[in-house]
Amino acid sequence: MIDLRKNKTNDQPLPKWFNGVLYTSGETVTNPFSGESYELTPAELSMYDFIMGCQMTGLAQKEMIKALTWFRRANPKAYMVLLD
Repeated sequence: MIDLRKNKTNDQPLPKWFNGVLYTSGETVTNPFSGESYELTPAELSMYDFIMGCQMTGLAQKEMIKALTWFRRANPKAYMVLLD
C-alpha cells in the first residue's frame, strides 16, 4: 500500500491526524488579497485546501491550528505569501 502522506517532491510528510484529500500533484495557488502566487507540492496543496475548508466552515478549529503550524514549518515562504 502506498502512503500518500509522503511524496518524492516534499520532505515534510502529512501528519497522521490529517484526514483531508491527499493530492498526487501540486499546483500554483494565488492569494486572493495580494495577488501573489506560490507553487505548492501535493502535500502542501492538500494541507492548504484543508485550511481553506476549515476557514470557510468554521469547523475543526483545533485541526486548523495544527494545520497552520504544519504548513508554517513545511514551507515558511509559501505560508507568508498565502496564509499570513
